[in-house]
Amino acid sequence: MSRAAGPPPALSRLEVVGAAVLFSTGGAAIKACQLGGWQVASFRSGIAVLAVLLMVPAARRRWSPAIWAVGLAYAGTMVLYVLANKLTTAANTIFLQDTAPLHILLLGPLLLGERARRSDAVLMAVMAAGMALFFVGVPGPQATAPAPLRGNLLALAAGICWALTIMGLRRLGREGEEHGVAVAAVACGNLIAFGVTLPLALPAGPARPVDWALVVFLGVVQIGLAYVLLTRGVRGVPALETSLLLLVEPVLNPIWAWIVHGENPGLWSVLGGTVILGATAWRAVATAGRE
Repeated sequence: MSRAAGPPPALSRLEVVGAAVLFSTGGAAIKACQLGGWQVASFRSGIAVLAVLLMVPAARRRWSPAIWAVGLAYAGTMVLYVLANKLTTAANTIFLQDTAPLHILLLGPLLLGERARRSDAVLMAVMAAGMALFFVGVPGPQATAPAPLRGNLLALAAGICWALTIMGLRRLGREGEEHGVAVAAVACGNLIAFGVTLPLALPAGPARPVDWALVVFLGVVQIGLAYVLLTRGVRGVPALETSLLLLVEPVLNPIWAWIVHGENPGLWSVLGGTVILGATAWRAVATAGRE
């Protein structure tokens, strides 16, 4: 009996790109919502955990202590991402979060027992230079980025949490927990983020109907539906191509913020983001070549 055919490659690629596009709307939507950072972080994650559990059956798997640990790191990413977006530009937030490969290279030997190669040292230097550009001539406050320096630091912390999340998932994969583990960690992390930030989010106070609509969008579409597309798409797309297609997110994220809010990230941020994206793409291709 012949094996059932997998999903069409073109459809799988569209699903991965669709996930990246939905992820990319986070910055503009968070800035458009007049609720405070703690409120957006809490309510967004509370809705997201319900959406993920309903739409992705694999997320309902038994949550082991290891998944809770990875979920904690992911919760930090979620909360810091929202708080950073409220204080600095969407470009700075997403690009500094995307410095995760640098933190993985630094922490990997300690947490995973994986030694960095000589070529990785070059990558670390390039990404560190790109990261430094965000703190050179930090632009003054603007309506959508009232405290750029503080926001940049929170975004950098989000990158560290995202690196810990990726390393945690890699360790779970080594231990044989692969099927559904990533989306289970997403659901678990959103639950933790909701519970931890809820006391800081209440009382919610008056808000426009559009603010609640934006929170629902962030939870159901920007997280829930995006992960549905991603978990479907990765089944038919190689890991290298997936990682490159997902670079659509950091490219589009500041574009939406510019279109919706007229937000200007500044020349140094654009240069820094270009360096980080280029280094990330180069590492993905180089890593695939070694495997």
